[in-house]
Amino acid sequence: MSGRPGPLTGVRAVTCSTAQAGTVPYALMADLGAEVIKIEVPGKGDKSRNSGMIEGFPSAYFETNNRGVKSVTLSLKEEEGLEILHKLVKTADVFGQNFRPGAAERNGFGYEDLKKINPKLVYMSVSGYGTKGPHGHLGGVDAVGQALGGIAQAYEVPGQTMRTGIVSVADESCAILAFGGLLAALYCAKTTGVGQKVETSLVGATVRLMGWTLTTTMWRDADPITGARVTGTPERPGLAASFDDRDGKPFVFQLGGGSWEEAMKAVGFYSTLEERGIADLGLAISSAEKRKAILGTLGEFFARGCRDEWIETLRDAGIVAAPINTLLEASSDPDVLANGYVSEKEYPEYGKTVKVHGSPWQFSETPAKIGVAPRLGEHNEELLTELGYDEDRVANLMERGII
Repeated sequence: MSGRPGPLTGVRAVTCSTAQAGTVPYALMADLGAEVIKIEVPGKGDKSRNSGMIEGFPSAYFETNNRGVKSVTLSLKEEEGLEILHKLVKTADVFGQNFRPGAAERNGFGYEDLKKINPKLVYMSVSGYGTKGPHGHLGGVDAVGQALGGIAQAYEVPGQTMRTGIVSVADESCAILAFGGLLAALYCAKTTGVGQKVETSLVGATVRLMGWTLTTTMWRDADPITGARVTGTPERPGLAASFDDRDGKPFVFQLGGGSWEEAMKAVGFYSTLEERGIADLGLAISSAEKRKAILGTLGEFFARGCRDEWIETLRDAGIVAAPINTLLEASSDPDVLANGYVSEKEYPEYGKTVKVHGSPWQFSETPAKIGVAPRLGEHNEELLTELGYDEDRVANLMERGII
């Protein structure tokens, strides 16, 4: 099965991209069979090659974000290096870059430069803020996307200061949107012959990630309730909330108002809620005091039992419930493993087989294939030979630091 072509077999992408949001779209393309050519600085490479190091193993950061791609080293400050880039672009379907806005244009590989070479080219550009606002000229990192896009409030604990998280949510969501955008533009180019520039940003991606909760916030012109997701109206309430069991193990459940009484009876809480005058979930919406009392009572009672038993009881009552995993627990979750969301990859040169990201998709006819990140300049000779450079010229370019 592994020898079958992926759904993007035959597509070629050339990228001058670094960091996470700029590289993950093309790692995903490579998983699905595309040929991705990563341009790196001769002798140095992408500086993230040295990020996230684990003793006796390559960079977890670089491996995760650049698996399955090919590495070509080019000095784009030299005319001959830029000439080689232009030759590669002529053969490509997609070009990607995430330089600070304006830098690509100054250095000869902006969209207007490259579309003259290849009118069908899909040009994918990722920025921090988006290019049109007052801060569009600034560079951006994941923390900027999280800070400005509102995601810190999604996990806010009442009474505590909002904070950005350790997982690169803005980078990853931006990368996935970039992936989707470039595929849409690629389809257009393949069907109409017209290429185009596609832009997205860390801030834009995080705002999109806020989904309907942001819509509700804007329509109400008020920040949402935090600490638990209380939705709907007093007549049709809903609740999604997390609690700790007696051992401090957290879990979550979500229900609509129609399931509330059944759920509370299943876990044995309903009579106490009635005694305390808080058996109606709609009170959580109409009264902050009642909401606090309802959540407090649930927290008090759930802390008397075992997480696995609570989850089983709620699920048996038809309520959506699940344990809240740590990252390490998530990597061994039975559903994660069974669906291939985490897989294993052998690294013979390091004598190890380790867990890696699998594919978030399952294709019945054109399966994804997980690769490894390239050595710096590993594909110089292969790709320059394809462009017509003979062995002596390749050696000369290397001696002069062009590649």
